Amino acid sequence: MSDFPESLVHYLAAWNELDTSKVREHLDRSCSPDVLFIDPANTTRNIDELEAMIIKGRVDRPTASYHRVSGVDGHNLRYRYLWEVRIGGDPLLPGMDVTTVNEEGKILQIDGFFGPFPELEA
Repeated sequence: MSDFPESLVHYLAAWNELDTSKVREHLDRSCSPDVLFIDPANTTRNIDELEAMIIKGRVDRPTASYHRVSGVDGHNLRYRYLWEVRIGGDPLLPGMDVTTVNEEGKILQIDGFFGPFPELEA
């Protein structure tokens, strides 16, 4: 599927913004004020907490870059896609997000998963 909300592009731009004072601009364009972010390491419950988490990530890993590495599949205002964090072009962490948006296309929730899918149990 190639038709997905522009908010997903702006959200990824927030993660790649080198000027931490501009992260909020990307989030305001992409997320609802009460956006919920959940992954194995973090939970944020609003846009302020999400902004703080992204800025901390930028400070902790200033050379990291964040990439969508798959197409976007979606239905019923929910979208899934694969992503990868890279440092110096080398893969650091792969993952997947399932993102829910509202009728206006603003992100309501991001459910993140780290790593590849586990092997099928015997």
